Amino acid sequence: MTTTAATAVTAGTLGVPGARLHYEVRGSGPLVVLVGAPMGADAFAPLAGLLAEDHTVLTTDPRGVGRSPVDDPEQDSTPELRADDLSRLIGHLGAGPAVALGSSGGAVTVLALAQSHPEQVITVVAHEPPLSELVDDRDRLRAGTERIMATYLAEGSAAAWREFMAVGDIVVPEDDAHTAPPPEAERDAQAVADERHFFLHELRGTTRWQPDLAVLRAVPTRVVVGIGEASAGELCDRTSRALAARLGLEPTMFPGSHVGFLEDPAAFATRFRDVVG
Repeated sequence: MTTTAATAVTAGTLGVPGARLHYEVRGSGPLVVLVGAPMGADAFAPLAGLLAEDHTVLTTDPRGVGRSPVDDPEQDSTPELRADDLSRLIGHLGAGPAVALGSSGGAVTVLALAQSHPEQVITVVAHEPPLSELVDDRDRLRAGTERIMATYLAEGSAAAWREFMAVGDIVVPEDDAHTAPPPEAERDAQAVADERHFFLHELRGTTRWQPDLAVLRAVPTRVVVGIGEASAGELCDRTSRALAARLGLEPTMFPGSHVGFLEDPAAFATRFRDVVG
């Protein structure tokens, strides 16, 4: 385990079945876990720094992403596997129970964690989980996921990202990085590997995961379904509202879009504090 004094970040590696997880810890106080999929620890660093003023904040690269290598690169990353990883990290720190914020695929991960280890999480904030099986056009979306994967294999990442945005009803500027990435030969090898892992080994299992609604209603863990204020009309707005309705909850609005925690970390942190108390 190593500590960076300038940023007060303690980094470590935890061996888990089939993988070695990179994790980072900031601050002190009640435990908050910030998790994405496929986004790793770096994406949450600005938000983590703000919350670390009065919390112990845990971030991690999920298995198969960034600094968390897996024994079998062809193994699929499922919400259950990622939830087990989080459970092991929380146990390793001995700092729980936690408040867990998951974004996108990470929102699916924290819902799976609440189902399997409710004793470890007081509150889970599932921010825009892409639970396609909960909406009426699930068959179309399943076909869309398969089309994204096939496009990645046949045409590469730029075309796959365009297909991904289309399936997700996300409108992006023409100059967005996902629409025109640099040639693969010029890109960081880890970024290329992470992209391959996402499209071929994470996307399908995450979007097709079906929460156990009866369990989520019964667990002592408080479940919050978050939606970005700027996400209206997008797929994750619909899937989040469907989940909230199935759980008998009102969705909780957060500033920004699907990645509001990146766009304005300070505003997102303020809203997060209000929501979790």
